[in-house]
Amino acid sequence: MISKPEIMALAAELRLQANVVEKDYALGWFLAGIAAHPVIGHRWVFKGGTCLKKCYFETYRFSEDLDFTLQDKVHLDEKFLAEVFEEIGEWVYEACGLLLPSEARKFEVFTNPRGNLSAQGRVGYRGPLGRAGDPPRIKLDLATDEVLVLTPVQRPVHHPYSDLPEAGIHVLSYCFEEVFAEKMRALAERQRPRDLYDVVHLYRRQDLQADRALVRSTLLRKCEFKGIPVPTYAALTDRPERIAIEVEWEQMLAHQLPTCPPFDEFWQELPAVFDWLNTDASVPPLPAIQFGREVVDTTWRLPPMVMAWGVGASTLESIRFAAANRLCIQLEYAKEGGERTSPMIEPYAVIQTQERNLILRAVDVSKGEPRTYRLDRIRSATVTRQAFKPRYAVELTESGPLNTPPVERLPVAFKAFSSPRSLAVRKLARAAPARPQRGFGLSYTFECTLCGKTFKREKYDSTLNPHKNKQGWPCPGRIGYLK
Repeated sequence: MISKPEIMALAAELRLQANVVEKDYALGWFLAGIAAHPVIGHRWVFKGGTCLKKCYFETYRFSEDLDFTLQDKVHLDEKFLAEVFEEIGEWVYEACGLLLPSEARKFEVFTNPRGNLSAQGRVGYRGPLGRAGDPPRIKLDLATDEVLVLTPVQRPVHHPYSDLPEAGIHVLSYCFEEVFAEKMRALAERQRPRDLYDVVHLYRRQDLQADRALVRSTLLRKCEFKGIPVPTYAALTDRPERIAIEVEWEQMLAHQLPTCPPFDEFWQELPAVFDWLNTDASVPPLPAIQFGREVVDTTWRLPPMVMAWGVGASTLESIRFAAANRLCIQLEYAKEGGERTSPMIEPYAVIQTQERNLILRAVDVSKGEPRTYRLDRIRSATVTRQAFKPRYAVELTESGPLNTPPVERLPVAFKAFSSPRSLAVRKLARAAPARPQRGFGLSYTFECTLCGKTFKREKYDSTLNPHKNKQGWPCPGRIGYLK
């Protein structure tokens, strides 16, 4: 297990309470244990806000719960869950030293409002902070009656700590388009602050290039399954929950974010989200900010995971958070020669020069002009609640395979999950299919626009080859529309 100082260092970097970072650390190993288990690892599909945080982009709100869609109803059994997590607890302890005490573990299976079974669990842990008293707990929400539209994917888990295994941690999760559609559906159905935050944040991540037609069709399927209308901005505005979201905005989000962005900025961006979703018009990309005479090291790119940078760049994570949330930063900056300035800036990009200096490219708000700032001369960077509309592409949240600075890592070696010991779990291990059952996932039905004949497809492809119509006459095909 990592040390308490490592948790404290990252908490200071992120401007968050240490217990929030400790829980994020525990979540990483908890997901590793679930993914490694031979029975549930390939049948439980990770979803929700914590999935976004741990599997898609790190510069995001911290989340506390783990949500899964279960592909086997028989897993919703209190005895089965207790035995499985006893095995997971032993595996996690052997792998990293994180203790999941048996007495701090409880599962409850209940009938949900839809008349089907769901389960909720709470699993306690003893982490690096070594706190006395009742252990903090991780909450699990488990359901089998959620429609899983698209094929799940294996995603790497962001675990910015020194005991990340060399091969990483991977978990079966919703694909990006399904997460997006699920969040849109959740915003329409329950209208909670975190759903609004998530939807706008997902829309802003144009670098992830979501297939909007796939998001749209997946949202349609999910709303049909729930028996609710497909959401519109007008419908959300007219509902009484609109006031509740604004009232609860800071109360629900403040502890998950270093600085809570203004509610109005997120709500006012919703029309753009719906315009993007419901049209095929391209969104013109913003230009990259180009400023300064520095010779850029083109082999270096900002790592996707947060980290404690230490002296020389200790404000970088605050800057990245501000950029992702479109918030201005109040700098305290020492120019060459010692002169101090306090500009308010819009952050856009960080580059490394061939002299290995990290340079922040930003816009000085008071002058409306691009500027550069050496990170080692920034004395403080305070994230404000003043929002900005980007003039350039925000490159501080870029995702993908990046060249990460070297981090001293602990030697981590653990064996594969052993066979289940419990008789009930062993039986399910033998019975559980290694792959999704036939017919699992979405089949698309397209109707020919010329003759009205329908075709089922496993993939979203509206191109129709020449065929015969219902009366047996030739039809050139061309294109179909999704029914």
